[in-house]
Amino acid sequence: MTTRRLLFVCVENSCRSQMAEAFARMDGGGDVEAFSAGSQASGVVHPGAIRAMEELGYDLATHRSKTPADVPAGPFVVLVSMGCGDACPSVPAARHEEWDVPDPKGLDEAGFRAVRDEIRARVRALLASIAGPGTRT
Repeated sequence: MTTRRLLFVCVENSCRSQMAEAFARMDGGGDVEAFSAGSQASGVVHPGAIRAMEELGYDLATHRSKTPADVPAGPFVVLVSMGCGDACPSVPAARHEEWDVPDPKGLDEAGFRAVRDEIRARVRALLASIAGPGTRT
């Protein structure tokens, strides 16, 4: 079984990329290694993201905000960037995707949930697109 390594990057690594990493771990099965980082890591995971993921049974409070230097070196199957534009790191990956997902950090709980649910749908589609024979997504 080949391990599918994924990297999700946003600006602060406090909301979007953290939730994407969590969903890839939750929904990816045993052959997925998911990581996240921020081009300008804030050092903290946003409490709204922690609460939004807690509602789905995932403890995001165990995560920490990281820079690309804190993540194991590539190559990755897919690098997904969310809003960091030219500041996103150049990381070896077979495929690069840019997701236009709003930054929820200024939103209320309903806004966080909407962004969370959009990220989950995108992660599931991503996992399905890279699934091999007999792979669960």
